Amino acid sequence: MGRDEFSRRRRQLMRIIGKEGIAILPAAPVRYRNGSVEYAYRQDSRFYYVTGFTEPEAVAVLVPGRPQGEFLLFVRERDPLRESWDGDRAGPEGAVERFGADDAFPITDIDEILPGLMEDRARIYYSMGAHADFDPKVLGWANGLRDHARLGARVPQEFVSLDHVLDDLRLYKSRAEQVSLRRATAISVAAHRRAMRFV
Repeated sequence: MGRDEFSRRRRQLMRIIGKEGIAILPAAPVRYRNGSVEYAYRQDSRFYYVTGFTEPEAVAVLVPGRPQGEFLLFVRERDPLRESWDGDRAGPEGAVERFGADDAFPITDIDEILPGLMEDRARIYYSMGAHADFDPKVLGWANGLRDHARLGARVPQEFVSLDHVLDDLRLYKSRAEQVSLRRATAISVAAHRRAMRFV
């Protein structure tokens, strides 16, 4: 899938969310088999569907109508030493250049930046329960905004399940997705036929 396809998906999602909402999508966490041995990393399907970003320790935020940029990514910073062990990282600059983020920040800055993005939004679109380690962070940011509400600021009053919205969007395939599905099907058919010749 090209950048245009991911951009199209984000536009569709933001149309549904509207200017009263904010969507927060965390990447899949790294899973450990034992000790410091990791399983092969697989990105969260919903996160990938919207961003195309394949690294862990990332959070995508969609803020429809935000003048400074609607699609933000929080990602790991570049680190040559860690990259020699774990593979290349895009870093904030790569998140903008290669993945089409309007703006990108180090993941370590998320506590300072994300609560401010949630202000003046009526609804938070988030998949509660899908990432148990991340749920307390989102709840903490939302609860922290209550003090602002006492001072007259408008803060989110509602959580909306992002699962249902994204799963519904994923049912309808674009031309690019249909081409990919046909190609995958053709490869599968050819592999099965080849296997049957040897059986």
